Amino acid sequence: MKLTLRIWRQDGQNGSGRLVDYKMDDVSPDSSFLEMLDLLNEDLIESGDEPIAFDHDCREGICGMCSLTINGIPHGPERMTTACQLHMRHFSDGETITVEPWRAKPFPVLQDLVVDRSPMDAIQQAGGFISVRTGSAPDGNAIPISKEIADYAMDAAACIGCGACVAACKNASAMLFTAAKSSQLNSLPQGKAEKDRRVLSMVASMDEAGFGNCTNYGECQAVCPKGISLDFIAQMNREYAVASVKQIFGRA
Repeated sequence: MKLTLRIWRQDGQNGSGRLVDYKMDDVSPDSSFLEMLDLLNEDLIESGDEPIAFDHDCREGICGMCSLTINGIPHGPERMTTACQLHMRHFSDGETITVEPWRAKPFPVLQDLVVDRSPMDAIQQAGGFISVRTGSAPDGNAIPISKEIADYAMDAAACIGCGACVAACKNASAMLFTAAKSSQLNSLPQGKAEKDRRVLSMVASMDEAGFGNCTNYGECQAVCPKGISLDFIAQMNREYAVASVKQIFGRA
């Protein structure tokens, strides 16, 4: 395959970014998108140019690091697929592919395609804990949990924190991420003890970081590589409303 890659290059957080075109020949249709970028970087290094900075870790679709906007879509055109698992056969020979970093105020560009997503870590740290002792695995299994609730919590836990929901949202909202992380623990009996404190703290951290609010466009769910449902946002909104009222009366 022959491709033209139009890639965002930015030298540091305060640098002025620009799109730069790169020509590639003999790209294997079976290579992943990140493998294709690896080959491009090898060519750039051999020619004495600065390689393109981009995030990656597991390359198995579970770490959430490959934060690339490909042709205007976070993670690219394939549904429920991370950029590291996107293969070049989904593009056409001779196509021009535009690659940019996440575009959101809470995600400043550090260099090229790398953004600072530490605000999402702060949200998770605000409520990603439980105070009860879970003990060993047999002790944990002693707490009866229905399969329906367990499956629901596991659906929320599937969130890899990549930030695609933020990048796709017109408001740069992190509601889907925050809702998934709060619902994961709030749905289980082990997390009920601090349910109110958790949702209040995580939403406060989200607002403090400068993420926007949810207006139910649904882009977040559409681009989520793990298919996280808007139902979790509805759950978080209900829990936040209840916790806010309890806080007013000193019960949260």
